[in-house]
Amino acid sequence: VSCHFPTFQAYERRFPTCHLIPMFVGSEVVNEEVSEDGSVHRVERRCALDVDAPRLLKRIAGVDHVYFNQKNTLNKRERTLHIESRNESFSNRVVVHETCCYSVHPENEDWTCFEQTASLDIKSFFGFESTVEKIAMKQYASSINKGKEIIEYYLNELEVEGILHVPRWIPPSRSLPQPTSLSTSPAVLPKHVGAPALCAPHASDPNDGSGGLEAKQDGDKLDADYIKRYLGDLTPLQESCLIRLRKWLQETHKGKIPKDEHILRFLRARDFNMDKAREILCQSLTWRKQHQVDYLLETWNSPQVLQDFYTGGWHHHDRDGRPLYILRLGQMDTKGLVRALGEESLLRHVLSINEEGLRRCEENTKVFGRPISCWTCLVDLEGLNMRHLWRPGVKALLRIIEVVEANYPETLGRLLILRAPRVFPVLWTLVSPFIDENTRKKFLIYAGNDYQGPGGLVDYIDKEIIPDFLGGESMCEVPEGGLVPKSMYRTPEEVESEDVRLWTETIYQSSSIFKGAPHELVIEIIDAASVITWDFDVCKGDIIFNIYHSKRAPQPPRKDPLGAHGITSPGLNNVQLIDKSWTLGQDYSMVESPLTCKEGESVQGSHITRWPGFYILQWKFHSMPACSATNLPRVDDVLATLQVSSHKCKVMYYTEVLGSEDFRGSMTSLESSHSGFSQLSAATVSSNHSQSSSMISR
Repeated sequence: VSCHFPTFQAYERRFPTCHLIPMFVGSEVVNEEVSEDGSVHRVERRCALDVDAPRLLKRIAGVDHVYFNQKNTLNKRERTLHIESRNESFSNRVVVHETCCYSVHPENEDWTCFEQTASLDIKSFFGFESTVEKIAMKQYASSINKGKEIIEYYLNELEVEGILHVPRWIPPSRSLPQPTSLSTSPAVLPKHVGAPALCAPHASDPNDGSGGLEAKQDGDKLDADYIKRYLGDLTPLQESCLIRLRKWLQETHKGKIPKDEHILRFLRARDFNMDKAREILCQSLTWRKQHQVDYLLETWNSPQVLQDFYTGGWHHHDRDGRPLYILRLGQMDTKGLVRALGEESLLRHVLSINEEGLRRCEENTKVFGRPISCWTCLVDLEGLNMRHLWRPGVKALLRIIEVVEANYPETLGRLLILRAPRVFPVLWTLVSPFIDENTRKKFLIYAGNDYQGPGGLVDYIDKEIIPDFLGGESMCEVPEGGLVPKSMYRTPEEVESEDVRLWTETIYQSSSIFKGAPHELVIEIIDAASVITWDFDVCKGDIIFNIYHSKRAPQPPRKDPLGAHGITSPGLNNVQLIDKSWTLGQDYSMVESPLTCKEGESVQGSHITRWPGFYILQWKFHSMPACSATNLPRVDDVLATLQVSSHKCKVMYYTEVLGSEDFRGSMTSLESSHSGFSQLSAATVSSNHSQSSSMISR
């Protein structure tokens, strides 16, 4: 398939028989077709297999051979070979479905990627269901091991014959019709000032910390020097996972996407399982956007009580060049800080520390000339006592751990716990279940003064950097802590009020959408020619977005008693406003064509109102269409179908109404309105506007 390895020619040599597969008796071509331009070649075969089954079972079944139908599709344009096999024999009792795909490695054209999947569904087989399952699993496992060997055998055979190169397919000289674009008059949105460091630059910038070196986008390839300089050692499979996930993000999160270093953290956290990494990464991107974490370092002002009594701070770096954070937890009055501030302020402060850690990793990568993607944390527990086990304090700690684990995976390179007292095992028992197993392996715990000898701090931190309070030579500016004066304590009501204020600082709201229960939002317009703007992310499932107008005011929605949008578990609601007795075209009318939005998409748009009255924005559940028998679904489509099978979707949205005098015919006004479009997923294209027109971009 690739330009250097004639994989398809090697594969074709398996037919009509293959001496390397004794059970493969023979095959015949039942259908063959080639596309008009010659780019797609399809071959359908009927294959006979001599299944290694007990003689008694063969006699009961009344067959000696089992027949399979196999379809091969060679796509020269995309340079892929797709193979699909289904059993013909006993299809009413046993269903076997196997797919194989050969494709060119996205990074190295000299390599061919091979993926294989199979499913076995035994409905009934003369009471021998268990036996058939064991036979099928045994033979499938054997065929997996054989498949690679057979391809390599025939590739070597072709090499002996002097066939070392197959020219890349070139389209016929006649011009082919070009795909039609669905967007019109694209215009670039203005960029935010101070793009977050987490986002990848579109082009190389000598001031972006990369020294002018970038991930080259030509053919979705990563430059080898870039990988070595910024990402570290990656296997071909790991590189492929990174490229595929980044490409998926580029297709669904139009605009700034996370840098490769950040994507890699989520892949590593899930052992490069694409589906799992994509799920937690998308959840984190949504969380970052909802709570404006990209701009936390610029917007968060640490209260004075934290500056005086929070006993943590950055202190040089360890022997590996990782930023070093020191936390004198034993000297910290956690109870006093919680009573004076509440959970939310402490959480925001810890998040700002993690954001600062990401920035320092980038700086150290530039300084040391090698990838530095995580930091080292030194926790001094001298002074830890039962006061630190105060229940609300432990609850706040567990919540902080939960948020950090979910959104900053693989950022902790090593955790050094020093001077652990007798009470530490009690605290460890409470918090360790909430810490990922891979993270726990990075913990090194020292009791008493054990850290001063061989295998202690000097193995990880240069002697001249060890803080003075640990017997080192470096003056450490981390606050010494102490008890927070009770005069600074707030009443529970005041703390709750502050927590609610921080909860609701986000301009985004989250809603659940169910099959048969859309979520609707009403906007009252007094002056015609106002501009309704929106920005929403489809967090789960597929939805249809509609806009309606009515002269009648819909019934007000019931208030959500919880009313909070927590930073870990944002409150979800579902509000229906359009009365079931209303008739479309009489009681209300549609003012925009429905827009189908898929999971993971970020949508921004606006509508210039023509009449005063009530405008209803509706997010409605979208059922997946049944797959055609002739058009096999892609893997992503199948996953999407499974994900929405629960009949529940999630949307995170923000809306704003602008006066016509503030609207300049583009999305420029959104920047000045502080709508907070995330650089991670905001769209970067829009459409020009005219009176009574709208724009929707993704």
